[in-house]
Amino acid sequence: MEFTAQQIADILNGKVQGNPCVTVNNFSKIEDGKPGTLTFLASPKYTQYLYGTKASIVLINEDFVLEKETSATLIKVPNAYVALAVLLEVYNKSVRKKGIDSMTYIASSARLDRDSIYVGAFAYIGENTQIGANAEIYPQVYIGDNVQIGKDTTIYPGVRIYSGCKIGDRCILHAGAVIGSDGFGFAPESDGYKKIPQIGNVIIENDVEIGANTTIDRAVMDATIIRNGVKLDNLIQIAHNVEIGENTVMAALSGVAGSAKIGKNCMFGGQTGVVGHLKVGNRVSVGAQSALISNVEDGKHLLGSPAIDVKRFFRSSLIFAKLPDMYKQLDKLQQELELLQKQLNNDNDETTNAER
Repeated sequence: MEFTAQQIADILNGKVQGNPCVTVNNFSKIEDGKPGTLTFLASPKYTQYLYGTKASIVLINEDFVLEKETSATLIKVPNAYVALAVLLEVYNKSVRKKGIDSMTYIASSARLDRDSIYVGAFAYIGENTQIGANAEIYPQVYIGDNVQIGKDTTIYPGVRIYSGCKIGDRCILHAGAVIGSDGFGFAPESDGYKKIPQIGNVIIENDVEIGANTTIDRAVMDATIIRNGVKLDNLIQIAHNVEIGENTVMAALSGVAGSAKIGKNCMFGGQTGVVGHLKVGNRVSVGAQSALISNVEDGKHLLGSPAIDVKRFFRSSLIFAKLPDMYKQLDKLQQELELLQKQLNNDNDETTNAER
């Protein structure tokens, strides 16, 4: 599918600088631009590539000032990165799959819009499950009984959604994600552990993205809740009865233990850990490999394990680097102190003997 620069500008409410009739049918990186492709410039460190790129169209910020001529047609927009995201979404919608493969199982009581939905081969859709319009269910997806899935949601191959879970509109679940598996709940007994049945569910609200092989456990009772706009990376573990607030983002290999409550607009780096039953405020940022072991107030910036204020962490890290030298100095001082103490003891003994 081809688009002219003017058509793209109309979609983005941008302004064309150059040939409005030039066409593109693909995307490229600015440093590897090819004729017939569209690219973008959002970071100043890539400015050098603008003047030599072979891409036909470049999205740039409207306040960008050209230092010299470029052969590409420019489309000026308020935010080039956001504009690219809009275009990629338009492209995705243009190539969305439709139709139901003959090699699927769909329960007779399931309700879905067969005219707009896509269901790939070997997918399973259980009893009383509801799926909204324009949803895409890729091959080998398992969707249990009494599940609700909203419109325009995409579920990639191998996703498992256990019974009773609810997923909102415009969500994306990447391959291998597991939604609604049992929480890790066991009561210790004299001869082992007794499993505590997990009878709750998982509720995922609108515009949420779940990375590949991420697991979100169902609640013991009530629900594990992922609020609107949350973005979870690959290989994340969300335990039972956790709640993650709106627009919070979490990078890969992070884990949140049971019943923790995380606020809105938080940012968690990779390999972060959150102890169970904690409350994390809004707008909290947590650096990679940090561990939260106590409640966190709004707006905090934390780093380390256990996590502390980021400024204190950096001051501490400077000291940490000096510890070997400090240890040697301390050892030397200890030896000098012991020698001085020994000399003082000898002087006291001599004084006592003289007095006698």
